Amino acid sequence: MKKINMLLCFVIMILFLACSTKKADLVIYNAQIYTVNEYFEVVEAMAIKDGKVLALGKSEDIRKTYPANEEVDAKGKAVYPGFIDAHAHFFGYAESLNNADLTATKSWEEVLSKLQVFAKKQPEGWLIGRGWDQNDWPNKQFPTKEKLDELFPDRPVLLHRIDGHAAIANQKALDAANITKSYELTGGDIVEIDGKPTGMLIDNAINLVSAKIPDLTKERRKELLLQAQQNCFAVGLTTIDDCGLDYAAVEGIEQLQNEGSLKMRLYVMLSDADKNYDYLIKRGKIKTDRLNVRGFKVYADGALGSRGACLLHPYADMPNKKGFLLSDLTHFEQVAKKIYENDFQMCTHAIGDSANRAILKIYNNILPKDNDKRWRIEHAQVVNQQDFKLFGAAKVVPSVQPTHATSDMYWAQDRLGKDRVKGAYAYKQLLQQNGWLPLGTDFPVEQINPMLTFYAATARKDVSDYPKGGFQPENALTAQETLKGMTIWAAKANFEEKEKGSLEVGKLADFVMMQNDVMKANAKQILENKVIRTYVNGEKVYEEK
Repeated sequence: MKKINMLLCFVIMILFLACSTKKADLVIYNAQIYTVNEYFEVVEAMAIKDGKVLALGKSEDIRKTYPANEEVDAKGKAVYPGFIDAHAHFFGYAESLNNADLTATKSWEEVLSKLQVFAKKQPEGWLIGRGWDQNDWPNKQFPTKEKLDELFPDRPVLLHRIDGHAAIANQKALDAANITKSYELTGGDIVEIDGKPTGMLIDNAINLVSAKIPDLTKERRKELLLQAQQNCFAVGLTTIDDCGLDYAAVEGIEQLQNEGSLKMRLYVMLSDADKNYDYLIKRGKIKTDRLNVRGFKVYADGALGSRGACLLHPYADMPNKKGFLLSDLTHFEQVAKKIYENDFQMCTHAIGDSANRAILKIYNNILPKDNDKRWRIEHAQVVNQQDFKLFGAAKVVPSVQPTHATSDMYWAQDRLGKDRVKGAYAYKQLLQQNGWLPLGTDFPVEQINPMLTFYAATARKDVSDYPKGGFQPENALTAQETLKGMTIWAAKANFEEKEKGSLEVGKLADFVMMQNDVMKANAKQILENKVIRTYVNGEKVYEEK
């Protein structure tokens, strides 16, 4: 009888141990884990199973309760939910890796020099480049095509401005698009001097030329996408909102994700085009763990830097210009109605105060006051003081990019004047409308690194510590607000806050371990911060070498 009792006790003990422990795939311990949950709790350890967070707590408790296939001693380093870029162009960034990089050029001559070096590496076909900004040049004037014609008489050339809303083409490229003279164009401009095209193309005019560029091969596009993915993982990005793709690109993404090579999570907004509306209306919302397609990217106007932003009053530095809408108001009203009726999300690029007012009024006319449609204004860059309330009135989400403020601050007041600029890049005012604010970069317009977003949002300075005291510091965000904007609020803008954006039990195990704790770091430590490891779905996708 004693032997039976002892055996029974042993069985009970084994069952108790089995019930009190649960095998994990991975345990991170001895860390400072910012959960970004409702209470913004910080814990020491986290257990992960099947790509999701299994438990969080103290290192000793987690390690004891959840024996794991792998344990990682974080050695006190900070861990955050995977960073989400709420506005970027992942496909465009990948393609830019195949083109001439013209960022940070200080003159037109430097652009030409870089292009000549690039042309030797790619001796055939179109010459494509991006990144120049005439505001960084001594004369601050748009270039003209004469030197391009001289250097490349037999190769078509198209060089995009940093924001993608202006480009310079040579004569060979203009000929390919049959542009022999300037003419009226809705939402665009073929710049001329004495009745002859200078090669400068603004907004919709660019499409006339870019439509003639041959597509990349399927194999080359895959190579570029995987290279772009690795670059993004290296800075801690685990989800990217790709703003403005055609449905064919979505199908390409699906294929790469299904085969397991593309692991980046993507929230895709389809471009404003009939073929894309027809496609998604017929197919319905697309939702997997790694792909979410339920919205449309609509363009209201152009960019401030190229004076294509639509303003209520003329530019302070060019009184004969007010910018322009890229389509007439009827178009925006019609697509808004179509998007609403099909329960999709409308995400509209609006830079100027006139463009923001026009789109906000349309949103407010269509959306019920108590709605959860999460329609977005992308950039919300210049807003008239009377119009901020229109965001809160219809629960419109302002999706902003803090590095735009620190890139544009050198010339923004010249464009807008000292009074109007106060309503520009007003992130704190925008945050107050709904109590949350998604943050992004707009890469490749800006750099992909989320640490630059964090620094620009909190310090309102550029990397050279300019200006002292910060640019319009009253609109700086706190460190906690900024981290939320890069994680849980960005997830919320995508209707994904229940599955990602914070580290909580049952949520996806997307997280990043960093060298310096941004919540406590000084400016130098933030700007020099490095990712140690990045995980997606509990899988390590990047490790610092």
